[in-house]
Amino acid sequence: MNLSRLLLGSTCIALAGAASAAQTLTIATVNNADMIRMQRLSQTFEQQNPEIDLNWVVLEENVLRQRLTTDIATQGGQFDVLTIGMYEASLWGDKGWLAPMTNLPADYDLDDVFPSVREGLSVDGTLYALPFYAESSMTYYRTDLFEQAGLQMPERPTWTQMAEFAEKLHKPDQDQYGMCLRGKAGWGENMALVTTVANAFGARWFDEQWQPEFNGPEWTRAATFYVDLLSKYGPPGASSNGFNENLALFNTGKCAMWVDATVAGSFVTDTSQSKVADKVGFTFAPQQDTDKGSAWLYSWALAIPSTSKKQEAAKAFTTWATSRDYAKLVAETDGVANVPPGTRESTYSAEYMAAAPFAKITLESLKQADPASPSAKPVPYVGIQLVTIPEFQAIGTQVGKMFSAALTGQMPVEQMLTAVQQSTTREMKRAGYPK
Repeated sequence: MNLSRLLLGSTCIALAGAASAAQTLTIATVNNADMIRMQRLSQTFEQQNPEIDLNWVVLEENVLRQRLTTDIATQGGQFDVLTIGMYEASLWGDKGWLAPMTNLPADYDLDDVFPSVREGLSVDGTLYALPFYAESSMTYYRTDLFEQAGLQMPERPTWTQMAEFAEKLHKPDQDQYGMCLRGKAGWGENMALVTTVANAFGARWFDEQWQPEFNGPEWTRAATFYVDLLSKYGPPGASSNGFNENLALFNTGKCAMWVDATVAGSFVTDTSQSKVADKVGFTFAPQQDTDKGSAWLYSWALAIPSTSKKQEAAKAFTTWATSRDYAKLVAETDGVANVPPGTRESTYSAEYMAAAPFAKITLESLKQADPASPSAKPVPYVGIQLVTIPEFQAIGTQVGKMFSAALTGQMPVEQMLTAVQQSTTREMKRAGYPK
């Protein structure tokens, strides 16, 4: 009896020790469908790694960016894994705020990751985040509505053509809107789309001396076009719509056309969430005066803050979630078309290309995107839908609010652009540009 008690006591002590040794990783991520899937499938990781528990903080895009920026700038250390983009990876990596993603497992096969994606998440050849998925932007349209109206979508439409189509397809009395676009304020929300529109019209954020150019004719034409298009042919409350809101509108059959991230391809063709899954066409993002900068380049990636005290465990999770094995798990559980797109060459197999009707446009758009040359005119910055300088996050958010205000009719476009020019000039001077 005493021996049994002793053995039982030893077992309890061992179990208690094992439990206390378990590490909990706090992961901050965005509330889009791919990341929610990652959270669901991460049960597999926890089963394979019983010594690691995962604690998820899932936030709306603008809130996530604000929380992470505040935490990492103050070295708060709230998180062990961050979901960030190319903008943060390059700037935060350069400041030493992120742990370098070096000494990856051999089977991770970093060479399989597209070079443009690797470079966008690196500083001087050192990788600071692992890409979960990468995206460009593209045009989604309702093939049935185009056929009924006798319209033909060009492979490379212009924004002028898009406006003409929107006018013919806009039937608000039937809850059908000609065009859905981002209007929600934010440097990564409405300004991601607006900047590509501006690029297509030949505009740029800054000239070669870092002077803002919002008072130029290109921005005037682009901004006027954007506001008119969405005001005339967009859904009600467009100024509140970001990626998720427009996705929901498109999937419920309320958008005749939508220009947004290529990652939405698997969502709009998923019969479990899209009422129009078999009626969607795909083509390139619209151009206008130039094809430069008309489609963006972005990656949601997983990074480890240098403040994390659990970097080994964090690295185990980030490599798992961005690996070929994770892609295989998604294919097995949710279908091959739902594999995170845009990061690995191996993803674009014959099976995937056949299952994903959006894959060809996505792949070509990613290959054509050139962050070093986003405008018809020379620029001093890198970035298509953003400007990779530390000040851009605050500037872009402020500009986004003004564009959203123009959409709601709070100020005319010319007055809005004057205010944008003044505020951006003031902030750039305060930051010491040109440097």
